[in-house]
Amino acid sequence: MTHTRMTRSQFHHDDLMLSYLDTGGEGQTLIALHALWMEAATYARLADALSPEWRVIAMDQRGHGYSDHALSYTRKDYIGDVAALVEHLEVDKVVLLGNSLGGVNAYQFAAWHPERVKAVVIEDIGAAPDANASFVLAWEGIFPSRETLEERIGQRLAPYLLDSFRSTPNGWRLAFEPREMLESQLQLNSDHWADWLATRCPALLVRGKESRITTQDHCEQMAARRPNTRLVTLDGGHVVHQDNPNGFAEIVREFLHDL
Repeated sequence: MTHTRMTRSQFHHDDLMLSYLDTGGEGQTLIALHALWMEAATYARLADALSPEWRVIAMDQRGHGYSDHALSYTRKDYIGDVAALVEHLEVDKVVLLGNSLGGVNAYQFAAWHPERVKAVVIEDIGAAPDANASFVLAWEGIFPSRETLEERIGQRLAPYLLDSFRSTPNGWRLAFEPREMLESQLQLNSDHWADWLATRCPALLVRGKESRITTQDHCEQMAARRPNTRLVTLDGGHVVHQDNPNGFAEIVREFLHDL
């Protein structure tokens, strides 16, 4: 398989350096926004599937990956970062794709800046997230080996965070600060129905059949209440694009083709 080479670039906003991966090319622009704790590299395989028809930009959101850590993680902060990226890219309209935290950021950006959004792909997140992420505090600090860090995170979650593992002279740690991630989750937990229902652009809502974060009933309500929305349930959990990469890429390609 030929892999699309993604180039790492950066821009500055809100006194932060924000990093992103870019497939480049002349295709239409799709911005991919990762989930909490993850980073841009999680979308490398999807970028392979969508290029060259689409120029995929995957951003390390504030506090994640190779982007700077921030003092604030409000909804306004995250949406402002996306707005700054769109301005930096000098593109008119984009498709936004996001998982979990990134999904809310995608549909909120569309609600706040509808003139800049052609369509949205929302991956396994609802309109009223309410998760308890306090367990991430157990991931703080430096661990003596990669294996001990994986053990601390646990078998269920560690495979999704491997891109965020960092080797240091003193041991292994995560690229993000767990306390900052907890704050991000607390800021995310709210009723966002008004933002979800504010737009009419084409929307693809993808739910993982084994997800512990969303329910089928809630996602069906989201699709029923918002015009121009298609709900697809795929095998996989909360991070559908990693659990079922081929199925996810196929349904996203189909959606984008019909725009």
